[in-house]
Amino acid sequence: MTAETGFAKPGPRIALIHALEESVVPARTACRAHWPEARIFDLLDTSLAVDLAEAGGLDEAMMKRFRTLADYAAGTMGAGGRTAGILFTCSAFAPAIDAVKPHLPIPVLRPNESAFEAALATGDRIGIVVSFGPSADSLRAELLAMAAAAGRRIEVTVAVADGALAALKHGNGEEHDARVAGTAEQLRGCDVVVLGQFSMARAQSRLQPLLSVPVLTTPGAAVEALRRLTAPAGIA
Repeated sequence: MTAETGFAKPGPRIALIHALEESVVPARTACRAHWPEARIFDLLDTSLAVDLAEAGGLDEAMMKRFRTLADYAAGTMGAGGRTAGILFTCSAFAPAIDAVKPHLPIPVLRPNESAFEAALATGDRIGIVVSFGPSADSLRAELLAMAAAAGRRIEVTVAVADGALAALKHGNGEEHDARVAGTAEQLRGCDVVVLGQFSMARAQSRLQPLLSVPVLTTPGAAVEALRRLTAPAGIA
């Protein structure tokens, strides 16, 4: 567990929980931009993404692993006091994250819910771009469930940027961004597009000029939402 240091003033202790190491930098960048006084700590378990891809779906053992990670993060105390909120950055695990929420007295956020709320406020034809294939069905289901809860009927288009994540893992950010931009044709007719992984935020500047509708990223929206949710406790 590592800490972000050098803030202008002390802030609340916030835990970021990652399943992909590529999510760490965009999450921290968003925190510095939108909540610089927060004390940010990271938990990273890259086996989660590997195990999900091999298993083809969430099982009870993996659900328990998320509960263990969340309990550990919520139970820590140190710089910034006791943990005031948790942001999961792993978009393929929404059911496991939702299962954690009722058991903790602090705000816990899925990585995409804030960006999805913004997308729902924009239109009914929503595109999602993913670079981690196993997250496609999960994100579609998550967005449709949010729409149904709001009494909305929407059309969801999911585009997989094949090879983008592998390129990023090999240090080729340009190829990653180009592969994300290559999904543009699949997104014609959407009212709004969401880049579904934290690690994809960097590609917004490549995809946005190719589309005439907003392209939303998830890290900034998530950090802003967590800041608002912790405000009643006098934290934000």
